[in-house]
Amino acid sequence: MPLRILDYATLGTPERARLLKRAYQQDQQALETARSVLGRVRLEGKAAVLALTEQFDGVRLTELLVSTEEWKAADSVDSSIKDAFAKAHRNIEAFHRVQKDALEERTAVIEGTTLGFRYAPVETAAVYVPGGKASYPSSVLMGLVPAVAAGVKNRIVVTPPGKDGAVLPEVLYCARLAGATAVLKAGGAQGIAAAAFGNTAPGIDLPPAQAVIGPGNRYVTAAKVLLASTGTVRIDLPAGPSEVLVITDESANAEFVAADLLSQAEHGEDSMAVLVCTSEAFAREVSRWIARGFEERPARRAMKEASIRQHSYALIVKSMEEAVEFSNLFAPEHLELCVKNPEDLLRRITSAGSVFLGHYAPVALGDYYSGTNHVLPTGRAGLAYSGLGVETFMRRITFQHPTKESLRNALEPILVMSKVEGLEFEHGHSVAVRFKE
Repeated sequence: MPLRILDYATLGTPERARLLKRAYQQDQQALETARSVLGRVRLEGKAAVLALTEQFDGVRLTELLVSTEEWKAADSVDSSIKDAFAKAHRNIEAFHRVQKDALEERTAVIEGTTLGFRYAPVETAAVYVPGGKASYPSSVLMGLVPAVAAGVKNRIVVTPPGKDGAVLPEVLYCARLAGATAVLKAGGAQGIAAAAFGNTAPGIDLPPAQAVIGPGNRYVTAAKVLLASTGTVRIDLPAGPSEVLVITDESANAEFVAADLLSQAEHGEDSMAVLVCTSEAFAREVSRWIARGFEERPARRAMKEASIRQHSYALIVKSMEEAVEFSNLFAPEHLELCVKNPEDLLRRITSAGSVFLGHYAPVALGDYYSGTNHVLPTGRAGLAYSGLGVETFMRRITFQHPTKESLRNALEPILVMSKVEGLEFEHGHSVAVRFKE
C-alpha cells in the first residue's frame, strides 16, 4: 500500500502533533543567502543581478528586461493554448472584480465625528512566476489579474529565464493578456531584490515595488520574508510545498479521490496529500487506485511516489465532526469536501486556503480555470493568512472629520487618558488649545 493508513483514535498527543507538521521549514541557510543577495543587489544593482543569474542559473544575460523584440514571441503560441488561457483569464478577472467591488469606501458618524475608510492600491507590484523544474503561465494570470483589478499602475512579472536566456512564449502571452507593464528576466532572491529595489539600485530601470507576491523556492521565500521585515515591502504569504486535504464520506468515489491526491503529489517530492475518512476499507481502496495510477501514468513517478510514501497519509476518524476538527488544525492550502452535503461542512471550516465542494470539484479546477486564486497559504499559514486577492495590493486608509462640538465632547476624556499615559502636556494640550477662553 503506497498510502500510510493511520487510526486517529490510537495516536497520542505527540503523534497527532506530528501529523500537522510539514516537510518545509524556513532554514537559516536560505535566510543568510537571501540576506547576502539582497545586500549585494542593493549596492551593485543590475551588475549583481546579471552575475548572480549566471552563478545560480547558468544563464548569461546582458539585459534584465524583456525587450520589444522578445515580446513578439508571445505571438507564436498555439491558438488552442491562447484560447484556453484567455477563457481562464475571463473567469479569474470576473471573480476578482467581485472582490474589488466589496472594497468600497465606508463612513459612519460616531459622537458627531465622521469616520471612514477608503482603499488605495500600491503604485508598483512585482509578481513572481517560478521557473526551473516547470513553468507556470497560470501563475502569471493569478498574480496580475488581482493587481489590475486593484488599480496597480506598474505591474512587473519576475521570472527566471530559460537556458537560452529567453522567457517562455506562454509566459509572455499570459503576461500580455493580463496586463504586465514589464517582465524581469531574473529568478531566485536576486530577481526578488531587483524588483523590490528597482531604480533605487544602480542600473535597474524599474520603479521599486511596494508589493512582492507569488510562490517560489526557499530562497525566494526567504528574500520576501526579509523584505517584509523592513516594513516597506508587503508580501502575500510565506510559501512552501503544495498540499491538499480531502475529507470524504460514504458517497465519495475512491478513484476520484486518488486522482486528486496524485495531482498534488505531481507538484514535487515534498508535496503533501492527506485523506481524512471514517472507513479504513475506503482508504485502502484509494491506496490501490494510487498504486494503479503510478503504473498507468508513470510520468514523474519518482516524484509522486516520494510525495505519497514520505509525506502523505490517510487518517481514519470516528466522525465528520472529528474530520473537520482535524482539518481546522491542519489548515490546508487546498481542502476538498467530497461528501454528500458539503455546504454543511463548509460552515464549520475556519482555516483553509481554498475549499472545493462536492465530487466534481478537483483542485485543478481552481488551479487553472474557475476564477479563484491559486496562490494560497501553505504549511499551516492558513491559520493566519488568506490567499492572494485584490486586497493584497491595496492599503486601507482611515479618515476622520470632527466638528468643533464633537471635539469639545472628546476633550475631557482625552485629558484624562493622556494624563494616565504621561502625555497630557502636548497630546492633551493639542485638544485643549482649541477651546481657550
